[in-house]
Amino acid sequence: MRSRAVVPSLPALVFAALVGTMAMMAFVAVIGPVVRVLGMAEWHAGLSVTAAGVLWMLAARPWGALSDRIGRKRVLMVAMAAYALIYVAMAVFVDVALATLPPVWLCVLALVGARALVGLFYAAVPPTAAALIADQAPPGQRAGVMAKLGSANAVGMVIGPAAAGWLAWRDLSLALYVAAVLPLLALAVLAWRLPATPPVAAAQGPRPRLAWFDSRLRLPLLAVFAAMISVTIAQVTVGFFAIDRLHLAPAEGARVAGLALTAVGVGLIVAQALVMKREGIRPARWIAVGAFISAFGFASVAWVQQPWQLLAGYALAAFGMGFVFPNFQALAADSVQAHEQGAAAGTVAAVQGMGMVVGPLLGTVLYRVGMSLPYLLVGVLLLGLALAAVLHRSREAA
Repeated sequence: MRSRAVVPSLPALVFAALVGTMAMMAFVAVIGPVVRVLGMAEWHAGLSVTAAGVLWMLAARPWGALSDRIGRKRVLMVAMAAYALIYVAMAVFVDVALATLPPVWLCVLALVGARALVGLFYAAVPPTAAALIADQAPPGQRAGVMAKLGSANAVGMVIGPAAAGWLAWRDLSLALYVAAVLPLLALAVLAWRLPATPPVAAAQGPRPRLAWFDSRLRLPLLAVFAAMISVTIAQVTVGFFAIDRLHLAPAEGARVAGLALTAVGVGLIVAQALVMKREGIRPARWIAVGAFISAFGFASVAWVQQPWQLLAGYALAAFGMGFVFPNFQALAADSVQAHEQGAAAGTVAAVQGMGMVVGPLLGTVLYRVGMSLPYLLVGVLLLGLALAAVLHRSREAA
């Protein structure tokens, strides 16, 4: 029986992923009420999310490559410290703004700018953490370890908005101040528990830079792009869909949408627990199975007529995504050499950011044409991913 990989950095990385995601999602939960109180328009909130995605897309690959050159821990410490400081500054601004109601242009500039900087610095964390796991876990066991990191992100996605919503009901500023403490906790744990990590690239001498479209990364990049487009389309349309298709009042539609996103978190956690237990299965096979399951789950939403059907469709889609997410990271890590791990993880994270930008825009445009079209498109896209993964497995076996 194969022994499980020992990854000394994993506990600190799991904690940082949990609280970092909680803080990111807490902002999403309170931005709506903050925008209303400050007299801003709804599209200002969307602009802040898009700005974060664009900066994430541009910064992830350079951060990952930098971690190859100067060490993983150093990059994580710098990025998390900046993330924490920006979040504290944003919380203070919102607290003062809610009391003084400054001009709208100043609020837009501050919130969009702060969110963009959060995207810039937090973009370093996922690729550097993935590269550090790849450094310490052998090929064939990376998916199970990365699934633990993915489960922490999924739990953060569920707990963060719920906790922020409960606190915001009492005090909007308090919700942001509590969220701002979380990156500081992550920074302290990383400083205390993360082992020192020497530069990988420097230890192995100068090597050619990893190309953006390296043939070894084709399937993981296709997987992350398809997965992020699918997830972000589902996130941005669920509230509208619950109101329009199920004929619910706005408040009830928001409640059902929240339940659907909670079902997503549960589905991700269950699937990633299975990935952790079933070692030895190749990442491409997990991607093929997960994409097929998720395609069926998302496409089924097009025929939803009852709230429970919406929850079931989203839960099934997330269950499939729980197979895909840790395994495109593992496949990328297994496909490159040790000195390329940071650059490979950064490339994957950059394409993830691209999906975060493209998905919401594409989803809302298609929704205006027909409310079922976004879900049918996602189903077709994921079936294509499943086929690509099957063909990749065939080439591996040949």
